[in-house]
Amino acid sequence: MSIEAERAVVSLWCARLTWVLLPVSAGSALGDALNGWSDAPARVAAVLLWTAWTVGLVALLAPRPWGLTALRVVAPATVVVTLLSLGSTGAGVGALAVTSAVVAAAFALSSPVAQAAGNALAYGDEVRFPLRIPLSLFLGPVPLAVALIGAGVSVGPLLLADRHYIAGVVVTVAGIAVAIALFRSLHSLAGRWVVLVPAGLVVVDPLSLIDPVLMRREHIAGIRRSRDTGAGTGPGGLDLRLGTLPGTIELTLREPQSFARRRGRRDSELREADVVLVSTVSADALVRAANDRRIAIA
Repeated sequence: MSIEAERAVVSLWCARLTWVLLPVSAGSALGDALNGWSDAPARVAAVLLWTAWTVGLVALLAPRPWGLTALRVVAPATVVVTLLSLGSTGAGVGALAVTSAVVAAAFALSSPVAQAAGNALAYGDEVRFPLRIPLSLFLGPVPLAVALIGAGVSVGPLLLADRHYIAGVVVTVAGIAVAIALFRSLHSLAGRWVVLVPAGLVVVDPLSLIDPVLMRREHIAGIRRSRDTGAGTGPGGLDLRLGTLPGTIELTLREPQSFARRRGRRDSELREADVVLVSTVSADALVRAANDRRIAIA
């Protein structure tokens, strides 16, 4: 096992360990925050917190793409909830809770966890490298979706527990419907990969391509980590980064290949390109793995 693979395994187990310890490190602060609540809402809130923690634990112990999407919801929600508890607990307890929640969330959302989730469903001799969330989504729609999912599954039950029955039923039904729809949209981000297969390399990106595209090993002139933000934007280039520059990989083909580029929800256009840019969460690891599979390195 390579040093990088060993680090990925260590990071994955750190994510599991920090998540397992959350009830101990953050439980006191959250318990202090719920002490001022009425009994029924406090019990419902406790059930919701334990449910979120259990979902995160299962997602880390048995990585899957759906689990990655769940972690992208419950991990930041955990940080927000612990921050909201600061006004109801002591400074030391609050600092420990927030620090542990931030560390657990950082590990849960790290590249090794995303890669483990993708490769859990890999077929045969293939290795999947997740693509980065587009910057335009990461800075706005994704945090908003996470907030709405959290509110959608929690506000209604809390209203019902507080005996606001009519409002509680309405908000519960509408909130769960909204949460399911947003979760499905958010889950589409967990199905974007660069996949190394025996025949070469496949780009799977439903946000920018109509269908996955196979680039055969013999047709790839070179693959490299690129820091040229303008590369691939010429007439023969295809930029699939969707505005995300970190982790850029540049694929150079020996001759132009056809790509069905998505334009909006239903429209598409056929593009011929001999240079393709993607943005992955593990760019260096992808280049090394491609080299191991005898794909030319630029």
